[in-house]
Amino acid sequence: MAPRCWRWWHWSAWPRTRPPPAGSTPSSRQQFSMQEQTTQICVVGSGPAGFYTAQHLLKHHTRARVDIYEKQFVPFGLVRFGVAPDHPEVKNVINTFTQTARSDRCAFHGNVVVGRDVTVPELREAYHAVVLSYGAEDNQALKIPGEELPGVFSARAFVGWYNGLPENRELVPDLSCDTAVILGQGNVALDVARILLTPSEHLEKTDITEASLGVLRQSQVKTVWIVGRRGPLQVAFTIKELREMIQLPGTRPILDPADFLGLQDRIKEVPRPRKRLTELLLRTATEKPGVEEAARQALAPRAWGLRFFRSPQQVLPSPDGRRAAGIRLAITRLEGVGEAARAVPTGDMEDLPCGLVLSSVGYKSRPIDPSVPFDPKLGIIPNMEGRVVDVPGLYCSGWVKRGPTGVITTTMTDSFLTSQTLLQDLEAGLLPSGPRPGYLAIKAVLSSRGVQPISFSDWEKLDAEEMSRGQGAGKPREKLLDPQEMLRLLGR
Repeated sequence: MAPRCWRWWHWSAWPRTRPPPAGSTPSSRQQFSMQEQTTQICVVGSGPAGFYTAQHLLKHHTRARVDIYEKQFVPFGLVRFGVAPDHPEVKNVINTFTQTARSDRCAFHGNVVVGRDVTVPELREAYHAVVLSYGAEDNQALKIPGEELPGVFSARAFVGWYNGLPENRELVPDLSCDTAVILGQGNVALDVARILLTPSEHLEKTDITEASLGVLRQSQVKTVWIVGRRGPLQVAFTIKELREMIQLPGTRPILDPADFLGLQDRIKEVPRPRKRLTELLLRTATEKPGVEEAARQALAPRAWGLRFFRSPQQVLPSPDGRRAAGIRLAITRLEGVGEAARAVPTGDMEDLPCGLVLSSVGYKSRPIDPSVPFDPKLGIIPNMEGRVVDVPGLYCSGWVKRGPTGVITTTMTDSFLTSQTLLQDLEAGLLPSGPRPGYLAIKAVLSSRGVQPISFSDWEKLDAEEMSRGQGAGKPREKLLDPQEMLRLLGR
């Protein structure tokens, strides 16, 4: 580890965190100080959690300066690398994030890996407060035999591949099989199924990468099974995504009416969103389609289906052992009711032939730095309302705070709450009151370690290049995939 390069800041002379006396309120002196002194705040991660946290801090504290650190060369996290290419409306939040990044009190520093290029303790010394908003960059493993076989991928990696995440650009899945199985029944599972089955001409005008579109054009996949351990009342996808699947051109749904027996009575007491979702599933499974819809389905060259009460036990190899050829599923039954119901094996098994297995059983966060507490079981940083437990001045927001659940608006609310907590602590005198150098100190550290940060103006040059490349093909952009090419375009 290179030596620190900002000794002249005299860290030891800074006041440490002191809680205010019980029952006290911030004095006029403290409030004046808060207004007059620049409060240096660092946010780690430039996805929705990071940008919403920064946005709220800048709006509610006029003397705050926020630096956003990101390990990728480019900003926006899962909005860029997770949202499906055929959902451009969801990506409109990028416009809001761009306005935040262009603020003269905000700076983006890409290509900086916190925990490697700079440590969290170094950030904490340079800033009044640090917010960890780096999301869930890993996936839950299946932990079953055969998971390592060619033809088995995490849905996270597959999504990263078609969305242009540099680390997944060489994935190149073999889509020469006729059947794919997706394990998991959340929105990501339906996104992946939809991309696999959507006619390629419907994707040509999206921001899907040209390389992945080329592979999808040659796809032989005709049937996609979406498998869940529990039943229709426990699916994790939402009605919007289900409706898109039902209406997907060139496809027909396969649902077993037996899976829905007795469900009509049981949904009377469930919350309205769950009730509407289950009613749509029920209609699709049990009602005879109209003449026009029946004719469309009869001509559909592709199909998708939901398999309930099935738990993966083993990925079955091909005869030569070189790739996946099927999945062995334990048939389950439910113990308990509603969303708390548990799947327990009945003892029966079923083998489902397939050439592609995609695991969509959840994302998970990783620990970022040995100095930061981490709960490996829950996959989150232990916190109280966003305050990291036992580490004053350190906060968290988004998935690393609460787990990989919810949609972008959920993350927005969560991030605003963390920001509010931080500002309350600042006003109460719970954060360092002296000056902090912020990026000036960190810039010296990164330089000494040979790290070349990417600024937001750098990103805007790359953004312009992507849009220019996409224009010729009628696409919103053609994403840059190679970090080395990005550096060359920036003259590095």
